[in-house]
Amino acid sequence: MLHNALQGIKVLDLSRILAGPWCTQNLADLGAEVTKIERPEGGDDTRGWGPPYLESPDGSARMSSYFICCNRGKRSMTLDFSTPEGLATLRGLAAEADVLVENYKAGTLARYGLDYDTLRALNPRLVYVSITGFGQTGPMADKPGYDYVFQGMGGLMSYTGQPDGMPGAGPLRTGVAVIDVTTGMYATTAVLAALYQRHATGTGAYLDIALLDAAVALNANQGANYLISGKNPERSGNAHPNCAPYEVFRCADGYLILAIGNDTQFARFCEVAGLEALAGDARYALNSARIENLPALRAILAEVFPMRTRQAWTDAFDAAGVPWGPINTLEEVFAHPQVVHRRLVQHADHPILGRIPMVRNPMLADAPEARLEPPPLLGERS
Repeated sequence: MLHNALQGIKVLDLSRILAGPWCTQNLADLGAEVTKIERPEGGDDTRGWGPPYLESPDGSARMSSYFICCNRGKRSMTLDFSTPEGLATLRGLAAEADVLVENYKAGTLARYGLDYDTLRALNPRLVYVSITGFGQTGPMADKPGYDYVFQGMGGLMSYTGQPDGMPGAGPLRTGVAVIDVTTGMYATTAVLAALYQRHATGTGAYLDIALLDAAVALNANQGANYLISGKNPERSGNAHPNCAPYEVFRCADGYLILAIGNDTQFARFCEVAGLEALAGDARYALNSARIENLPALRAILAEVFPMRTRQAWTDAFDAAGVPWGPINTLEEVFAHPQVVHRRLVQHADHPILGRIPMVRNPMLADAPEARLEPPPLLGERS
């Protein structure tokens, strides 16, 4: 089990919002001792990002669900490092830390002597992580940035959404801050690599993690498609750019996702759908041909799917080994038997707010539920 893998590692968390806190929550879930530093007035910005809020039974305290999602397992300390006393306290914590994570604007912490070069002199083993919008160097290094900006700037929104000519056409952002979360995961991986490297070198490292970098990397196959072809990917709605049919279809009483990943699966689908002729048609037999002829194929399937209920289709797909998926609300997600079996909802008992439901870290499938610690109230100290 990995929930104690980082036991003994001390993390100083000077980050706020989502990317940095997501990284430090991962480290806490893996057993690290994380101390979150927050400003005395208001703390982390996301404490006020609501509703919804979780409130104590007597109404004396509350915490936003946004803050809860990324600050589990940490101890909170309010500290003003613009004062000599606060700065001395923070430098003392940094001298004893294994990891420091911050997401201040480039150059801000250097004004207080809290930059990597200064703290390295105090603590040569420190792994120092700077998470910024554009990185520490380059023509935009001094500019702030948020997830939404990078969903657009990094390319994701250019091919996400309904294509021109369709209802609701236009660029579309994702429903969750995927650039922040992805950046937090990259930062987590980099921290673990730096700690492993420290075993060999005896020294820490400086990690320059940028949301823009993560946004560009997140393009994955779409980025490779452009680099190989020289063609910008176009918005394709719910369709996949490289596989077909791989999208949402409307049945008689709802929607489902058909996810055909190869020609054999397509042949099985055609048999279930009573479209055997398509599997032998040169326009559709191969995936590459289906991509080229997708509008015609989509029109055929759009007529067939409404002839049966969703349950009838999915029962037949399961029997034939045809990949499909539902489109669940979060209520349906958390009630799903597989989600329940995997214990993805766990709880922490907070001394003031009571029992807090949380989502288990996917890295810790075998961790005991008791490992979940509640997120801190402002001013709690280690």
